[in-house]
Amino acid sequence: MNAFSFYNPVKLIFGKGQLEQIKEELPTYGKKVLIVYGGGSIKKNGLYDEVMTTLNATDLEVFELSGVEPNPRISTVRRGVELCKKENIDVLLAVGGGSVIDCTKLIAAGAKYEGDAWDLVSRKAFPMAALPFGTVLTIAATGSEMNSGSVITNEETQEKYGWGSPHVFPKFSILDPTYTFSVPQDQTVYGIVDMMTHIFEQYFNNATNTPVQDEMCEGVLRAIMETAPKLLSNLHSYEHRETILFSGTIALNGMLQMGYRGDWASHNIEHAVSAIYDIPHAGGLAILFPHWMRYNLKVDPERFARLAVYVFGVDPEGKTVEEIANEGIDNLRAYWSSLSAPETLADYNIDDTNIEVMVEKAMVNGPFGNFMSLEAEDVRAILKASL
Repeated sequence: MNAFSFYNPVKLIFGKGQLEQIKEELPTYGKKVLIVYGGGSIKKNGLYDEVMTTLNATDLEVFELSGVEPNPRISTVRRGVELCKKENIDVLLAVGGGSVIDCTKLIAAGAKYEGDAWDLVSRKAFPMAALPFGTVLTIAATGSEMNSGSVITNEETQEKYGWGSPHVFPKFSILDPTYTFSVPQDQTVYGIVDMMTHIFEQYFNNATNTPVQDEMCEGVLRAIMETAPKLLSNLHSYEHRETILFSGTIALNGMLQMGYRGDWASHNIEHAVSAIYDIPHAGGLAILFPHWMRYNLKVDPERFARLAVYVFGVDPEGKTVEEIANEGIDNLRAYWSSLSAPETLADYNIDDTNIEVMVEKAMVNGPFGNFMSLEAEDVRAILKASL
């Protein structure tokens, strides 16, 4: 493995009935709190009232920012930054899924920056500080509740980029599986696909001697795959929601990538797709990732074959390494299809009209991918195979 340092300061508060802890956590950071949330699902399922009742038992002055989009937009971030500066907000509380948390991260950093928050996403500037914030998670998917990464869309320029900073780790995150009970089936599937791809992105790396990391990645993947069909048949199962919720956090809190850099090319390509078409991020990944795998199999067939055997149950007897690897990719596609995840870009009515635009957006910072560096022709081939 490669030399590494690991840092994660997030206080994870996991389990049923833990919301009360915001009364202890938030006041340590100040008196004025901004609640950030999405399109209103937390009002429908009662969580909003529960949060507000809990906050009303404190001396905090509460402000609200609602309407965060599934692919959070810079215009919403700008509204939040303006509110923070106008009202001298001390601390933020993100109540929602990964999009709400990602938006809150940039608001927190933008509130401490004199320029436009998009500068931080486009790397024209780097955060020097951020407002503290906590999270109350409502969907298992992105892992944003325990990492310092964020993805933001500029709807005017049709750009979508990931960014991050050590300044935007949450101070604390409350994960109560009961708050994910109301997540509908399709969004539950997207969350499962998202966390699986996060693990795949880390699994495909160029380091050597990583048996511990390999076993960790494979073990979490097996736990997700075993639990997912059970959860989809009973969306109110606390046990299954608990397993999937914890899996999503572990998938991207940094623990699985100690000792190497993962690939992340598929995420970059998907960002180019959803920047134009505004499709669900995980839906795009479900389409693209098997094609990225097939395209890059030649880089390290043994790696793909190991995944096929240890995660997808492929019997290696009498087969070449390439045959084992390809069967594993087939099994992944079949598994995601069994969950009703999309299979082709055509499922979102996407054709080849904007292929070159997507290639251009994916290549904005030059070749990318740490397992195999992709050029424009590689991205084009993967997109065309995904149609």
